[in-house]
Amino acid sequence: MNAIVETDIQDYMRELGRAARQAGRAMSRAESGAKNAALEHIAARIEQHAEAIAEANARDMKAGRDNGLDAALLDRLELTPERIQAMADGLRQIVALPDPVGAIRDLNYRPSGIQLGKMRVPLGVIGIIYESRPNVTADAAALCLKSGNAAILRGGSEAIHSNRAIAEHIRAGLEQAGLPGEAVQVVATTDRAAVGELITMNDYVDVIVPRGGKGLIERISRDATVAVIKHLDGICHVYVDDKADLGKAAAIAFNAKTQRYGTCNTMETLLVHEAVAAELLPSLAERYRDVGVELRGCERTRAIVEMNAASDEDWATEYLAPILSIRLVADLDEAMEHIERYSSRHTESIVTEDYSRARRFLREVDSSSVMVNASTRFADGFEYGLGAEIGISTDKLHARGPVGLEGLTTEKYVVLGDGHVRN
Repeated sequence: MNAIVETDIQDYMRELGRAARQAGRAMSRAESGAKNAALEHIAARIEQHAEAIAEANARDMKAGRDNGLDAALLDRLELTPERIQAMADGLRQIVALPDPVGAIRDLNYRPSGIQLGKMRVPLGVIGIIYESRPNVTADAAALCLKSGNAAILRGGSEAIHSNRAIAEHIRAGLEQAGLPGEAVQVVATTDRAAVGELITMNDYVDVIVPRGGKGLIERISRDATVAVIKHLDGICHVYVDDKADLGKAAAIAFNAKTQRYGTCNTMETLLVHEAVAAELLPSLAERYRDVGVELRGCERTRAIVEMNAASDEDWATEYLAPILSIRLVADLDEAMEHIERYSSRHTESIVTEDYSRARRFLREVDSSSVMVNASTRFADGFEYGLGAEIGISTDKLHARGPVGLEGLTTEKYVVLGDGHVRN
């Protein structure tokens, strides 16, 4: 498929689009039982064929190492046995969630006698463009399927073998449940021209969800004529207040940085109140160094612990790597000013025992997830009970934060009458 010439790519993508539009109509009227059965079949097939999926992933991992992919991208690419099982578990968690499609809310009588409410309905056809993580293939397919949408998935070239292996079982599971296999289609070519086609196919695609690096998302946001649900960087902060329990603070700050390095909800900047820095930072810095985290600090931080100097660019960088910037601040206001200036509006956390400060932080920090006394690593669809997520939106319109089933639907007004006519 990689040998497709440019004119053929346009035809190929439109063929996918037509099939997706037709499958989307079938999915919009599919019963919950059929959708749940498909998810169960897909989960079972992933478990039964875990070894074959791992073999396909091993081919991608070898190619990635040969092509010089960095450690963070290789971490995102790898499908360990635990991650393959997590895909199946995520599918089953989505089965257990209520189906949002068809739910009617706020049904009330108007003065005219009609009843007016809002019904939740699928978006239609969702194009998802993502890099590195092949587990997104299963997560995205499951969420689109349960929410009554069709999906066109375009994964990164570095994960092509893994994505194809997973897609084979998604299609088979859909067909086992009597649903159209074309409801989830993986773009078979790695040619980048396919992305340009997908994001401009307004006749066939209703929304685009890009998942990947800043360059990819900026390009999609700039060039797409289809609506985009996006987030850019994951520049996440933890602020340790002078009213913090320092035992909690150390555990949260360590977990938020080191639990996984290559994720968008990993802490990239630690803000510490100057009154507790001398007590907290020496032992915490030693823990970071023990696991290979490079520390970059402001001048006042470096007066307490020896580390590299942080630049203005560091405060605005999503490392996705074992690197952490640390800054001392005078108070909560200075911490929130720093977050306002440098945050990507993804996830921020305060560690404090002061209720009033916690409330201020929750109210005033303008990010898609804001936390008190918890690691930023919890900002995740699975942890939020969404089963999985299509992505984490830092936009403010339509969907914000982890986008699960409800974020993949919209609402329409419904009117119930009994022969009513307008006077």
